[in-house]
Amino acid sequence: MFFILSKLLDLVLLPTVWLLVLLLGALVARQPRRKRQWLVAAVALALLATNPALTNEALLAWELPPVPLAALPAHADAAVLLTGITQVDKSPHDRAYLGNGADRFTNALWLYRARRVRRIIVSGGSGAVLAKAHTEASDLATLLRLAGVPNSAIIVEDSSRNTRENALYTKRLLSRYPGTDTLILVTSAFHERRALGCFRKVGLQPIAFPAGYRSTDRSWSPGYWLVPNPGAMENLSLLVHEVTGWLTYKVMGYL
Repeated sequence: MFFILSKLLDLVLLPTVWLLVLLLGALVARQPRRKRQWLVAAVALALLATNPALTNEALLAWELPPVPLAALPAHADAAVLLTGITQVDKSPHDRAYLGNGADRFTNALWLYRARRVRRIIVSGGSGAVLAKAHTEASDLATLLRLAGVPNSAIIVEDSSRNTRENALYTKRLLSRYPGTDTLILVTSAFHERRALGCFRKVGLQPIAFPAGYRSTDRSWSPGYWLVPNPGAMENLSLLVHEVTGWLTYKVMGYL
């Protein structure tokens, strides 16, 4: 039930949904004054949501900062690679379709090839609500093997559907691999805060290694502050989703 409700909450809080509601309000309003109020609210929301500076500043405040490789242990036991970066509903299923956040994969691979970790744990099942799809974990495990990581160094957890279950099922899985104590948690920078909290809640103490940054360096150019950008609304939707998820997890006691 929590899984389904979380999906519905994501939909309700999307800025694009609110923009559509405001425009529909203007369309059905009978009084000219009321119609004008709905339209002004829609324009204000559109300007704020597509402003790249405002969205980027919010992302800079929320995302955890990059961690230098020198700050990591010389030889950690495993990197935990969280999924959420491939399109499992895209055919044909004879390849992996990487999307935004692919840096999660490349950073985990980098850690292994640089001999900073002995294994890679890929954690993530199907996020489908009604149908069981094939899992991202299996896709990413295939990519790791193609990139030269031996099967003996890949551990797959493909049952989890959300961040809390990533933590719970990873801890359960580790009981079969004694001595796997030092973990490096690789996920997108905007997601690292919630993921880290979930893993700590179940008794694991991973080292954060954020990847897949949505923020950019701050700029003082006019375009950064004034020119509307549709990508800003996408990033704002992502940020609203993540902050809402963090607050929900906090209330539920998952963090």
